[in-house]
Parts: sequence; C-alpha cells; structure tokens
Amino acid sequence: MSSANIDNREIARFDDQADRWWDPQGPSKSLHDINPLRLAFVEAHAELRGTRVLDVGCGGGILSEAMAARGARVTGIDMSETSLRAARRHAAARGVQVDYLLTTVESMADTCPGRFEVVTCMELLEHVPRPVSVVRACSRLAAPGGRVFFATLNRNFKSFLFAIVGAEYVLRLLPRGTHRHARFVKPAELVAWGARENLSCRQTRGLCYNPFTRRYRLCTDTSVNYLMCFHRSRAKEQTHGS
Repeated sequence: MSSANIDNREIARFDDQADRWWDPQGPSKSLHDINPLRLAFVEAHAELRGTRVLDVGCGGGILSEAMAARGARVTGIDMSETSLRAARRHAAARGVQVDYLLTTVESMADTCPGRFEVVTCMELLEHVPRPVSVVRACSRLAAPGGRVFFATLNRNFKSFLFAIVGAEYVLRLLPRGTHRHARFVKPAELVAWGARENLSCRQTRGLCYNPFTRRYRLCTDTSVNYLMCFHRSRAKEQTHGS
C-alpha cells in the first residue's frame, strides 16, 4: 500500500470518527448539512433512478445512501474499513442497498473501466497526495457520455481563513486538523486535469455558509467550497504513461 494514492494519517483520522458518522451533531455535521445540496447538484445533471453510480471516498455513506434512496444502483468505495463498517451497518438498518468496497479508485479503474454512468467524488481530492490521479481514475470509470462530479476547496487566502481558521478553530464546524491548505485545488486546476482525461466541465457552483443562520446554500461564489459537474467524452480513451 506504500505506493497507493492514500494518506494513512487521513485514514486514521476518519477511523477515529467512524462511530459518529451518522450523528448529525457529530464530527460529520457539516457533511449532513451539505448533503441535500450535493444531492440536488447531482440530480440537476443526472438521472439517478436505475443508474449505476460510483461514490468515491464514500466514508460512512451519507451521500451513497441518499443516491440509493433515489433509486440509483450505488457502489461506494473507501480506504477506511471502520468507516465502511459504519456505512454497512446504517444501510442495513435503513433497508438501503449499497455495495460498499474497500479499495482505491485507481484499483477500481483497472478492474472495471467505463462501468458507471455517474461517478461522484466529494470532499476527497483535498485528502490525497495525488489528486490528479483520482481525476484520471474517475474518468476511466465513467461510461462514455456519463457524468463525473467533484466537490473540493479552492486554494487561496480566503479559503484558508474560512475553511481552516473559521470552520475548524472559530466556529468549530469541523474537527481541528481536518484540512491542509496546500492540498486545496483551484477550479482552473481541476478543469485542466479533467480536460486531459476526456472530461469537459459543464457547471461549477459554490457552496456558501451563513454563520448567522448556520445554513449552507449553493451559490456563484467558488472562492472557498465548490462543486463541478463534468461530462465524459465519447472519444476513445487515451493511453497514459506511467
């Protein structure tokens, strides 16, 4: 696993929080709060009922379950076994069918390229050493004409103030140490990475937080949190060197 695109410190941190994935007031509160917005963004660009969906970095399954409840045939992958156990327990208790697998997205792309009409990768790029590798794998896993969705954080001084100082230390929306600013991804970088992998950006939306109402909303401001929808080209898949 030493060569895999994973950060063992990040996995350990999510392992420590796994028992509280489904506590709406716990460490994953912000994910519960934004999940309806993430789901709405996906549904604005893709039909979920009967659709094969891959949720990359699914964690405890918050988005995976929501998409499955919409009728999607969801596979969720993650490298935290304890998070996957929490996801499986909750899905079983709710009677929701999701196939959860312990694997990296790169390994998945090697075994079943082009299998999914929709690929979601939410809040993962900023937690891995090589985000471009994740983008490439997500593209390979998407069927020609499919949709690929990313959610991540912009890299600038405002995002440092809001997403780290504000969210982790002042408002305590997230546990301290959740993010490392150097790993944030500028929208232009993500668009460029996607373009090299037969992915064309169809829409970008910001995710804004109002500290007075304590509510999130989709917006046009992408300076901190943002979501992107990509279309997977029907062109023949390119061959990449090592």
